[in-house]
Amino acid sequence: MSADPLARRYRRLLAVYPREHRRAYEEEMLGVLLAGARPGQTRPSVGDTVNLVGAGMRSRLRVGARGFTEPAWVDAAAVTGVLAALLLFAAAGWSLLDQVAPDPLRPPPLRPGTPDQVDWLRLGGWAAVLVAALVGLRRVAAGLAWAGVAAWAVLVGSTVAGQPAYVIDTLPQFALAVVAAGALTLPAPPRRALRVLGRRGQGAFGLAGVLAVGVPVANRLSYPKVDPAGENPWYSFHGLNAPSLAMILCYLAVLGVATVAVLFGLATLHPMIRWRLVVLLAPVAVLVLLVDTPLASGAVDTLHLYAVPLVAARWAALVLAPAVTFLAGVVLLRRREETRRLVALGLATDRETPAP
Repeated sequence: MSADPLARRYRRLLAVYPREHRRAYEEEMLGVLLAGARPGQTRPSVGDTVNLVGAGMRSRLRVGARGFTEPAWVDAAAVTGVLAALLLFAAAGWSLLDQVAPDPLRPPPLRPGTPDQVDWLRLGGWAAVLVAALVGLRRVAAGLAWAGVAAWAVLVGSTVAGQPAYVIDTLPQFALAVVAAGALTLPAPPRRALRVLGRRGQGAFGLAGVLAVGVPVANRLSYPKVDPAGENPWYSFHGLNAPSLAMILCYLAVLGVATVAVLFGLATLHPMIRWRLVVLLAPVAVLVLLVDTPLASGAVDTLHLYAVPLVAARWAALVLAPAVTFLAGVVLLRRREETRRLVALGLATDRETPAP
């Protein structure tokens, strides 16, 4: 009876291992552990605890990693890598345009400086990632994407103490770069993303990209003239500025069409791929929401005139929230698909069972 408490505690530690591993080896491992226990021992030793937990976590990671090599994950990653690279290329292009043709409504002291070599390299780098991913050079695309992640960590991450507002503003793009690099790292057949999207998906996402980029460009070209006397007021809505309300509504209508195109593109994908695409991009969306909420208000102001260091708890939230979102999405997706599989299996069994 003295082994009963020890056996229960060992079983709790063995729960760290995946279910399949426990089903095959739990009794054998438990027998070995109990055989090596000291007389009268009621608790696992520190060494056994560390070894069991460490080995169990490594086993779970290996099982989880194998899960991401499933065809549905491979297809979703291929599409995600291309879409993320496209978004990063568009963001780099807009940043460059904002410096070449600065916002005329922004006072001169607040306008961005002229573009430098890093700005041009960023634009060219993500263009190269996009082209390499589309033509099937997956390893080249992944290598360039990871190089972009490393460059951000060196060039931007080093300024976190002096310019936290700038670092936080670029966090969503950094997270998107990590997603792009990770997605492109998964092995996939050449040009798999284009085949998964199909012509309708390519057309839908292409149209959405053109409209989403065209609206801010057209808006910048048609900005109202600054009138110190205030005789010619302009209308503004979330960064869109126009001399008339009708033009603002026209811009919003075009963005609405772009949103519908994105939804249509998602609808053309297989549900298993669509949900995985959502799981892969959800961490970036969560980070965007966090940056735009009072969570980062201690370090970011609308004009970037001051910077107050963030407390550790806020930094932890900005770092951990995307990771937790991704892991939760993976777990919920697996449970959902397992439940649907069991239900389908039960229905199939009922149909095959002959009536009494």
